Amino acid sequence: MKFILTTHNVTLTDAIEQHVLAKLDKLEHIDRWLLDARVCLEKDHTPRSPDKTFKCSIRLAVRGNDLYAEDKEADLYAAIDLVTKKLEQQLRQKHSKAKAKTHKVAARLKEKRRTAASSDEA
Repeated sequence: MKFILTTHNVTLTDAIEQHVLAKLDKLEHIDRWLLDARVCLEKDHTPRSPDKTFKCSIRLAVRGNDLYAEDKEADLYAAIDLVTKKLEQQLRQKHSKAKAKTHKVAARLKEKRRTAASSDEA
């Protein structure tokens, strides 16, 4: 998986980078077909929202539509955790949807074979 990390008004420390990589590894464990991840960490200096100064946004490139989530928090680590939690939910929802579609097709084929076998017996 390709990884791009950008920051605005945030000094990138090794601890922050390792935290982001650990969270992305967890997402990659859920879906191993992730193509790339673009992470943007920002600090807002405007006095409009003093309680939520850090913003984290992540865009995951997967087959089909990309997944995107962002969150604003007072703590940068909390923002990263919440964004990865949102993306984890999106990945699980996408996986469940694909799995349900597969099961629906298999159920239709099974029903078709069963009706064809019962009509042959009659």
